[in-house]
Amino acid sequence: MADSPPDRLSINSASPHFDAEVLRRGVGIRFKDRERTDVEEYCISEGWIRVAAGKALDRRGNPITVKLSGPVEAWYYDQAEGSEDEQAAG
Repeated sequence: MADSPPDRLSINSASPHFDAEVLRRGVGIRFKDRERTDVEEYCISEGWIRVAAGKALDRRGNPITVKLSGPVEAWYYDQAEGSEDEQAAG
């Protein structure tokens, strides 16, 4: 696998940007210097994330989302854990 997450990723299985293997590995998202756990979709190159707008659902049962613009960073959780182990050992 690549060392960095894909440029664009969605948790909706109907999306063309859905990737189960990447999601299983675990991706962390930092948006505007704050770690977010409620991200439905992100795009690093375009600088936006989509998050659920409350508990509202569309007619297909998917959460209604809002698009927020700003700096986006993504990383794999297993890499973050590995780097901490290396720092502790060194």
